Amino acid sequence: MEYKNFLTEYDDVLSIKDIMKILKIGRNKVYEYLQNGTIKSMMIAGKYRVPKLYLLEFMYPDMEFIKEAS
Repeated sequence: MEYKNFLTEYDDVLSIKDIMKILKIGRNKVYEYLQNGTIKSMMIAGKYRVPKLYLLEFMYPDMEFIKEAS
């Protein structure tokens, strides 16, 4: 699969609404995933924000998106 063109219509940092639309799930399920760490996220100004890379890691757990620095 070609990842460089995947989700290009979205910003690099996703909102709750973006995640709902991409995964086709409801707001409560998104918050559940964020709160229990299933989808990694960060809090910015009291709001959850998810870098696109974190969502890709959630969607494709067997793929390696970031190489560990040695």
